[in-house]
This record gives sequence, structure tokens and C-alpha cells, in this order.
Amino acid sequence: MALPFFYTDSIKTGAIQFVLGEETSKHAIQVLRMQAGEQLLLTDGKGHLFTTEIIDDNRKKCVVNVLSESVQTEPVKKITIAISLVKNSTRFEWFLEKATEIGIAEIVPLICSRTEKQHFRHDRMKNILISAMLQSQQTWLPKLNEPTPFAEAVHHPAQQKYIAHCEEETLKQQLVQTLSAAATKSIILIGPEGDFTKDEIAAAIENHFIPVALGNTRLRTETAGVVAATILCNC
Repeated sequence: MALPFFYTDSIKTGAIQFVLGEETSKHAIQVLRMQAGEQLLLTDGKGHLFTTEIIDDNRKKCVVNVLSESVQTEPVKKITIAISLVKNSTRFEWFLEKATEIGIAEIVPLICSRTEKQHFRHDRMKNILISAMLQSQQTWLPKLNEPTPFAEAVHHPAQQKYIAHCEEETLKQQLVQTLSAAATKSIILIGPEGDFTKDEIAAAIENHFIPVALGNTRLRTETAGVVAATILCNC
């Protein structure tokens, strides 16, 4: 049976002993009913994995000894999804969860001309990323940016840059046909309900974004984000 897996951003490499935060302590001791002598895993979301053993099962300040420490290599491909916020926050949260499981390195919530909802609870969204990282047994937590205006996002310094849109007048290829095996850093822009405006598409192309399609059907924003993540991370 897999050991319980927790996230903490405060553990340091080389640590011998560590005190878990109150929330993690409560989950381990009160919810999972773990006791002194049992082992659990910790990650800092930066590739480090710590195998630890509980020595004090205090439900507010659980203390663990670090038995071993390892580092998981950062993925070679660093994929950024810059995706418009949507009216239904539950759907955006679903995207965050799935993109993390797939292995996205960075997520940029976009504010576009047609973005209808701009409220963003960063702490809640980051917690969704953490839960998805732990569920999928990863040790690299995606970077989650604050909402970013479209005009700023088009200056992202990636090697490969794409904009997925539904505008028929602009020539575009299928995303899978444009990928370069040599590129390690890629970004794709995913628009809001109602798509990008023609001016936004033009601005992206001026900044060396390649216009692409994600298939032969029209996708919801959050679905398009997951499809793009899957293609870019696995091709």
C-alpha cells in the first residue's frame, strides 16, 4: 500500500527532523489516524521527495524524522497553458486539476477582451493544483500565475508559441502537425467563451504565435486546455 503523501513548502533539503503544519498534522493524525512509528511521504513541489517517520503524533504539531531524501528530475518539456478564465469557476478548477495530472509546468489565467469573469481566488486554485499533484504522485508543482492581460501574455519567452482559435478566416494547422521535437519550452493561448477577437489573434501572430486548431470540433475553453496539454506534454 502506498504511503500517505503530503505537500509542504517549508521543509529544507538535508533536514533531519521536521514539524508538520497544523492542517497536515490534523489530516495525518486525526483523519488518517496515523500513529508514531508510521511512515509518510513529503514533497516541497520542487522535485524533492522525503520519506519520513512519525515520532510525535500530536494532531496540531506532528513531528517526523526524515529517513531518506531523493530528487526527481524536472521534466524536460516545460509547457505553459495561458487560458482565459470562464464564467463557471468549477469548470476552470476542473481544468487546473487535469492539467496538473497531465504534467503542465505553468498556468497563466488570461484576461481577454471577451473574458466575462475576472475574479480569481489564487489560494483556492493553488490548493487544487497541490491536491492534483499529490493524487498523481508527482513532486513538481505547476507555477500558477495571477490573472494576466492578453497584451502581456503574448510576450511570453517560449521557444514554441501557439494560439488556438476558431476564426475561420485565419489559416491554421492542427497543433499536432506543428510540433518540434527540439523545443523544450512551449506556450499555447486558449481563448474565452466566444473566442479571441480578430485583433487579439493578429497581435499574437505579430508576436510569433502560430495559429492552430485542436481538432475538428469546437471545444469548451476548459476542454481545449486539457486537449492542448495532452498533445504538448505527450508528443
